[in-house]
Amino acid sequence: MTLVLVAHGTRSAAGEATLSALVGQVRRARPGHRVELGYLEISSPPLAEVLAAVPGPVVVVPLLLAGGYHIHIDLPAVVARSRPDALVAGPLGPHPLITSVLVRRLASAGLRATDAVILGAAGSSDPAALADVRSAARLLSVRLARPVTAAFASAGDPPLAAAMERLRSGPAPRIAVASYLLAPGFFQGRLESSEADLVSRPLGADGDLAALVWHRFDEATARSGVPVPRPRSGSREIPGLLRRAPAPGA
Repeated sequence: MTLVLVAHGTRSAAGEATLSALVGQVRRARPGHRVELGYLEISSPPLAEVLAAVPGPVVVVPLLLAGGYHIHIDLPAVVARSRPDALVAGPLGPHPLITSVLVRRLASAGLRATDAVILGAAGSSDPAALADVRSAARLLSVRLARPVTAAFASAGDPPLAAAMERLRSGPAPRIAVASYLLAPGFFQGRLESSEADLVSRPLGADGDLAALVWHRFDEATARSGVPVPRPRSGSREIPGLLRRAPAPGA
């Protein structure tokens, strides 16, 4: 059974390189599985071409952090035209494994115990997608033991600038933005051009994200009843999903 990862697409060479590195980690997590990457727009190869070229059973896992147009409209339309027999998994987030990566990225950026924290996402016109981001902010809030505000660089309320303004009037001496983005690109630039005191790197290529991809793969195959060979010994599996990383500044 082939795993086809699908990403939105980007004009950033660094963003494409990051996604390629993540695909490499996914491949190494379960040797023997064929893993391919396709894009919904901008980047190549297009998802439709990848799906048409792959033989045998296929599971599509979106490299997307929340629901929205691409999950509910765009992706199903491409699959229906190109590979109607494919299984389609849910988006990656929200999930505790993503929270673990966010905590490490904030720690690397220099988060302090007194900092106010914003979870900075691209945004969406879909209320369900915004709700997914707010759920991710709540998971991060629990892990950091402090409030975390979800804010958006494009569509969504509150906008990043409004969230920054509100927190500047509070007691926190600094504002940290946790990037809720997979890879560098346009929206990471938006976060970094804000007036935040620090902005973390995107989630990027990470072993926890690779484990989460396979978790979504397993969920999709379990729903379908399709038998899939058990992972090889030593791969990162479900028992590690809820492990906790120490909160920065704690």
